[in-house]
Formats: sequence, structure tokens, C-alpha cells
Amino acid sequence: MGGQDKAAGLDAGRLLAGRYALGERLGRGGMGTVWRARDEMLDRDVAVKELTVSHLSEEDLEILQTRMKREARAAARIKHPGVITIHDVLEQDGRPWIVMELVDGRSLADVISQDGELRPQEAAEVGVQVLAALHRGHQLGVLHRDVKPANVLLEHNTGRVVLLDFGIAKFEGAGVVELTRPGDLVGSPDYLAPERAQGERPGPASDLWALGATLWAAVEGTSPFRRDSPLSTLTAVVEEELPEPAKAGALGPVLAALLAKDPARRPGADEAMQLLNEVVAGHTVGLRAKAAERQPTTSVPVVDRTDGAPDHAAGAVPAGRTAPTVPTVPVGAEPAPGGPAPAGRPR
Repeated sequence: MGGQDKAAGLDAGRLLAGRYALGERLGRGGMGTVWRARDEMLDRDVAVKELTVSHLSEEDLEILQTRMKREARAAARIKHPGVITIHDVLEQDGRPWIVMELVDGRSLADVISQDGELRPQEAAEVGVQVLAALHRGHQLGVLHRDVKPANVLLEHNTGRVVLLDFGIAKFEGAGVVELTRPGDLVGSPDYLAPERAQGERPGPASDLWALGATLWAAVEGTSPFRRDSPLSTLTAVVEEELPEPAKAGALGPVLAALLAKDPARRPGADEAMQLLNEVVAGHTVGLRAKAAERQPTTSVPVVDRTDGAPDHAAGAVPAGRTAPTVPTVPVGAEPAPGGPAPAGRPR
């Protein structure tokens, strides 16, 4: 939009649905583009996400459009401070648009690539908030299925951590249409739990594995099983042992527990929250013993079932990085609005 970018025939500065004045592009992924916009009815800045794909079959396009609508439904259903707030969903020129809150911050992926790894305590603080959002979704029957650094947003100057992109979320219960076909495997290969890589039914433990891989990347710089190709990555996820972390420190035993191959050996949400809170508070006695109780089991080889699912753009405004600082909270509790001031991070 504006100059070289076009979005459904709309230029920057034009109104979407007669209400949202489109501005600068904030981010772009393989499926969606996010724009800054001004809600002229309520006089506030928002982020607007459009579906930007081409050369797809009618069936594939319909699936992507449905996923985008499901993303909005899932986020709106959870209603948690750790989940992006959805303001509106609309259609224009035959494609869906999502209007969401505009968060002043950067994704965890951008922070890692631009500023380097987080300290273990910082990563644990991020984990506390992401886990609280995931657990709330699980209580409501929503599995995220795409937890990764690109979908974790760190709000500037508040310490708030926001979970983005429920485009491939799964709803539990009757009347929900599956958005994958036999043989499809959606999500980023190096953040897929072993059971998902093998085509098994995911559960809350699958999201917790992805959280573990995300926090590993936060402290180590990359996910533990990333390889040169999707197939080799999936094979490593299923078959290879977790490497010894170099920088995880006190968080290492917690990561080992979350990244157990067998979902039955991973901690549940309550235990995982307790372990993360212990790292945040500096109380690490017994963490290694707990992790030792959850040794991963051997799994069968994986078959190549990826569908090349793209990353999605996040509704974020680039800003200087400030390390988040949050209070320890029990699982299911909501952080206080605004939160404490973020702590400085020596480099």
C-alpha cells in the first residue's frame, strides 16, 4: 500500500470499511501483512492485518481465509492480557481483515536477532506470561499450535508479553471444522512437539513443548533442533537427544522438563509455572532433580509431512528493546494492568 504496496486496491491513507485510515506497513509474512491504521470513529491507532497471498487454488485460499477468521475468534475468546486484543473483523474486496490493538514493541525473534540472547531470568519472566496466556486458552479449549519467538511480542516500557497469531489454533468441541488435510503438518518445524511431528493428536503438552523450544531460543540464540531442512529438523525433533545448553543456566533443567519427548513426562501448566517462577525468584534448588525425573523417551522416525506453513506478520511497532520484568504469578492469574517498570539489561 502506498507506492509499491497494494492491499485489496487500497492505498495508504485510504479508508478501510469507511473507518480505518491505513498508514505504514508494520510487518509482512508469507500469508499476511500488518499495517498501522487510525480508527477515525474511536480516534485511536490500531493494527490491521490483511491476507496477502496469490497464485493459490480456490480451496487453499478458502482455508487461509478461514484460518484468519479463526485467529480472530480464538484471540477474542481467550480475553487475557497476554493475548492480543481483537477489535474488529471485516471483509472488503472478498478478503478478511483483522483489526487489533497496536502494541508498541518487538517480537522475541527480533529481540534475539538484533540484541542477542536473553539472560535466563529474563527468559523465565517471558515464559511466565506466555504460559499464563496459553493456560487460559487451554482452559477454554483453544490450542495455539504455533508458539515460537516470532509470535511472542514484548511491549516496550511495560514488561507486558503478548502472544500473537492464532491462525492455526485448534478449538476443542463439537462443530469445529478441521483446517488441515490428510498429510498436512502446519507450524514451524523446529517448534513442533515430537508427537505433532509424528502426526499424533496435539494437546496442551504440545504447546508447552513449543514454549520450551521458544525459551531455549531466547537464551541460546536458536531452537534446539533446527537443521538445514524441514525434514532433517523434524527428524531431530523426534529422534535426537536434547543438546546440553551453553547459556541457559538455572533455566536449563526447566527447559529439559518442557522438552521431554514423551508428553506424559512434561510438567503440566501448574508445575511449569512453579518452575519458571523459581527461576525468576532465583530459587533453583531442586530444579535439576525435577528435570531428571522427566527423561525423554525414544520415538520412531518421522516422515516428511510438512506443508511449508509460512510465518505471519505481527502487529508491532519497532521500538528499542527493554527487558521485561514481571511479578511471579500463579497459573491462570492475570498480571496487573501496566505491570512494573522494566529492568535495564547490561550488555
